[in-house]
Amino acid sequence: MTVSAILQNKGTSIVTISPDVSLSEAVRSLAEHRIGAIVAVDAQARVAGIISERDVVRILGEKGPDVLSEPVSSVMTRTVVTCTTSETVPGVMERMTRGRFRHVPVVEDGRLLGIISIGDVVKFRVEEMERESAALRDYIMTA
Repeated sequence: MTVSAILQNKGTSIVTISPDVSLSEAVRSLAEHRIGAIVAVDAQARVAGIISERDVVRILGEKGPDVLSEPVSSVMTRTVVTCTTSETVPGVMERMTRGRFRHVPVVEDGRLLGIISIGDVVKFRVEEMERESAALRDYIMTA
């Protein structure tokens, strides 16, 4: 199965911010939308960076609360690992696990289509395994 299947179930609604907004505004947006990461996009709606709850905690620990007034661009991850809709779910899951990150923006032709989290990936894989298990049970019962 591919990432497109996750987006079909989850939807393509995505919260983004400008890299120019303050970190405190990004934190408010994370809390308001109850999300773990937010994608920063430039004026052409291309991915410029990403900031996660983990990033916020780390930077607060390093620099203290004054960092909240700095722009997101000063603290965001600029080299963002992305995926496409045609990539396999196990492949993306492996990259997320190896890279130790929980959110991957989905991009096609430079355009942001959505974002998937490790929770989305795990949920999809569990449902996939349950479907396979049920199919095997049905096959055995009819044999």
